[in-house]
Amino acid sequence: MPSAAVSDSPPTRVVARAVGVHRYFDAPEGQLRILRGIDLDVPEATMIAITGASGVGKSTLLHILGGLDAPTSGDVYWDGQSPYHMNEESRAHYRNKSVGFVFQFHYLLPEFTAEENVALPLIIGGARLEDALNAARSLLSDLGLGNRGAHRPGELSGGEQQRTALARALVTGARLIVADEPSGNLDSRTAEQLHELLGTKLMDRGCSVVLATHNPDLARRAGIRYVLSDGVLRKAQPPI
Repeated sequence: MPSAAVSDSPPTRVVARAVGVHRYFDAPEGQLRILRGIDLDVPEATMIAITGASGVGKSTLLHILGGLDAPTSGDVYWDGQSPYHMNEESRAHYRNKSVGFVFQFHYLLPEFTAEENVALPLIIGGARLEDALNAARSLLSDLGLGNRGAHRPGELSGGEQQRTALARALVTGARLIVADEPSGNLDSRTAEQLHELLGTKLMDRGCSVVLATHNPDLARRAGIRYVLSDGVLRKAQPPI
């Protein structure tokens, strides 16, 4: 009998994992069961899109996966370590190195320049100011903002602000990027430019991206697609 073929390919690394994640909230009308036993593996260098109606818990799931909000039960692991088994200081330090965030609104500090905003996670992590600013300049240049680093957020267009926020998410070398409606506040042309960056620059860097979006064009760029409904995550059947 011929032996079974054995693949020489190494197993795909899982950079983040949610296991049996439930999230409930207390409300005057009773307990709101937002997430009901979510299991999710995030492979290395993969984009995952999560779609669903407004208010179903997409942002809640992303916040839990990114270490911002603890699940009611279940757990999350980054490279095998659970942020929710750490104290708050350790979790914040580990999150700063491990996860980058991009939100619908850029949340750039208005009194800082683009370079300073991008450098901030490195400075918080203990890097020298000069090294952090050099890294920020290099990354901004890579994202087409090499001549905008000295400008404050109010002097940047919406697309430039969001690319600056993307640079800030990438600057620590995080392998997990969590993006919540990253193009939801942009016009269609600028959104398409951001989608192209998400689909190329992040993959080129070996990042894994988990994003929540209502934008079908962005969702179609993802290698793995889910729909969140009634607290349950289901694989989406293309096309979305």
